[in-house]
Amino acid sequence: MIQPIRKAAVLGSGVMGSGIAAHLANVGIQTLLLDIAPTNLTDAEIEKGLTLQDKTVRNRFSESALQKLLKQKPAPLTTPKNLTLIQAGNLVDDISKLKEVDWIIEVVVENLEVKKQVLEKVDQYRKEGSIVSSNTSGISIEAMAADRSNDFQKHFLGTHFFNPPRYLKLLEVIPTKRTDLEVIEYMKRFAEDVLGKGVVIAKDTPNFIANRIGTYGLLVAANEMQAAGVSVGEIDSVTGPLIGRPKSATFRTLDVVGLDTFAFVAENVARKTKGKEKQVFDIPPFMKKMIENGWLGSKSKQGFYLKKGNEILEIDPRTLTYQPRKKLRSSSIDMVKSEKNLSKKIKLLIYANDHAGKLLWNLLTPVLVYSAQLLGEISDDIVSIDRAMKWGFGWQQGPFEIWDAIGLEESLQKLEESNVEIPAWLKEMLTSGFRTFYKEENGQHYYYHQGEYVWLKENPKILNLAKIKSQKGTIKKNSGASLIDIGDGVALLEFHSTNNAIGLDILQMISRSVDEVEKNFKGLVIGNQGKNFCVGANLFMMLMEAEDGETYELDFIIRTFQETMMKIKYSSKPVVVAPFGMTVGGGAEVCLPAAHIQASIETYMGLVETGVGLIPGGGGNKELYIRHLKAIPIGYETDLQKVANKVFELIALAKVSTSGVEAQENHYLYLSDAVSVNPDHLLYDAKQAVLRLYQKGYHPPTRELIPVVGETGYATLLLAAKSMKDSGYISDYDYTIAKKLAFVIAGGSLPFGTKVDEQYLLNLEREAFLSLVTEPKTLERMRHMLLKGKPLRN
Repeated sequence: MIQPIRKAAVLGSGVMGSGIAAHLANVGIQTLLLDIAPTNLTDAEIEKGLTLQDKTVRNRFSESALQKLLKQKPAPLTTPKNLTLIQAGNLVDDISKLKEVDWIIEVVVENLEVKKQVLEKVDQYRKEGSIVSSNTSGISIEAMAADRSNDFQKHFLGTHFFNPPRYLKLLEVIPTKRTDLEVIEYMKRFAEDVLGKGVVIAKDTPNFIANRIGTYGLLVAANEMQAAGVSVGEIDSVTGPLIGRPKSATFRTLDVVGLDTFAFVAENVARKTKGKEKQVFDIPPFMKKMIENGWLGSKSKQGFYLKKGNEILEIDPRTLTYQPRKKLRSSSIDMVKSEKNLSKKIKLLIYANDHAGKLLWNLLTPVLVYSAQLLGEISDDIVSIDRAMKWGFGWQQGPFEIWDAIGLEESLQKLEESNVEIPAWLKEMLTSGFRTFYKEENGQHYYYHQGEYVWLKENPKILNLAKIKSQKGTIKKNSGASLIDIGDGVALLEFHSTNNAIGLDILQMISRSVDEVEKNFKGLVIGNQGKNFCVGANLFMMLMEAEDGETYELDFIIRTFQETMMKIKYSSKPVVVAPFGMTVGGGAEVCLPAAHIQASIETYMGLVETGVGLIPGGGGNKELYIRHLKAIPIGYETDLQKVANKVFELIALAKVSTSGVEAQENHYLYLSDAVSVNPDHLLYDAKQAVLRLYQKGYHPPTRELIPVVGETGYATLLLAAKSMKDSGYISDYDYTIAKKLAFVIAGGSLPFGTKVDEQYLLNLEREAFLSLVTEPKTLERMRHMLLKGKPLRN
């Protein structure tokens, strides 16, 4: 019987160790963070009269790591409050505390002998049955476990997190030959359900799966750049979003990782391989020279790229001088710009008879062949390899999915014509009549494995909307959204407009969906599986109407928005909203009236309309104010002015939460709302929330009058806004907007404490919105946002 993990210890407080500790704290696990005790005093410690025996000195490394967590960007903690769950200590004084924890994670220096020494101590102090793992990025797990006790070996495995642990999805789990199957299965389930990770089981080989293939691909690109006579920028221009990879592409990725770190990872494979593979992992001379020069990338502010003023320069590998950044131009790149389907785009590019086509062929196909060669060595199945590359390196398609996109038979024929050595199993696969690595049949997905197609088993907590729609179709749909039956009497409304921006089409579908659900379903989930939940209202549509002076049309749109949000709030069946990613402006306004919000841990929520010269117009001011009022515990005196001040500050300054947890702290979420750690489980969790509410006999909220601060509260809000203007913190036009917002939040010119109904506040909000939307400076802000993607402070 595996002991549930409630307490953990992380050994090593470097960037990775402290990041893992932070993520454990993010999910509520009490964590001990231990590092070595210093052998020398710092100047500051000497000045204070401290000695090597003082606790603050002995815990210096771990305590310093905790303080750095509060300053790092992106933030490792979902809220600074989580720091209280991490206790700093050292590996001498606090080693006995290991007997109190359920999981011990080793994250010390990448040296086998050092790791073995640490794990020997762990074996002495751990309690029987506790799980021990190493976060090594490539050292043998088997070698680390040698000489340890029987119970240790049964509970030991590799758990390779990717940096930063909070944000990167991949966790490679590497068992030894003696790891209990029960431990492997428990850690996989725990990592998915509690840590929110995507888990792949990897074999104990150099650099495991993702780093082995990813490093190989990066070095192929470096070598091909030199062979083809193209530049750093030209390689990056074709190996990023164009082919479904992150914007950092190839060399920008290396700058972020750090060239010294990358070289260490490459050398780890080079030491343990031979022949052509070893040659590839021997980094090019120009990279070695860059390391000698200290040009390591972002951490040294100079690497493959160098920023001078506002210009970004790229390194010339031949001269090691910096030149203006270039982009590769070709007819095939121009041709695929309008192609939305990634598979079709890659196929068109890779077979194009131009410079880009030939370059991409030479960049991609070696990685595909290498992945096929490693099957069986690094992983038993193609699915784990594809997932590792998608979850660890941010690829939209893994190697075998890319191969399906370009066509296996066609590509192998071209490779053989170039005398490329093809793994025997690929030839046997084709000979046996298998033409693709994946296939879909009767709504089920299968993958090729050892001469047959095997059913691709998915975690039941993963709801794939595309798959559900292909099996069941849609109940209702229009250009902006679709209503889908996700089973067990629950419907889901999926936004699918551009950027999931809210227009009249989505508002119409929300209204129609609530009507349908009230008649035929237990409840409704509003969610989707796009890049972001919703970036707000359709700004382009608003701008067009405002520039044309269509105030009547704009009034209709805002009235419709407000009425639709009220329909969500007072639906007779529970409406649960499942936000994730950017959930701003109108996206936040869709969430606020819901019966329950089931937010992803990575939800960035805020009412940001002031950035485009407006205030929220869909009821967001009212709903956020109500949520703040209801956050006050029963029995405590309500300080209306304090509530109004806080709501005004959040909206006026367009504050966006840095996590779902912070959104809850800002009262965008009630304490009764919930946060999902695993983004893949978000819609499942939202569906379960609907069912719980239904089973409890859900009733919509009772309409209540709302107390407001009125005229005196308005004056207080204005005073705060004027102070910000006078100090230069906001512009004159920001102040104009703030006055309108303050009037709405205060409830207009009424006596303090007057109770008003919701429609009164909605009317104030709508009037303020309409008074701003046609203002020249608002129009300037809207245009700037559409053109530049960032706010203008005019």
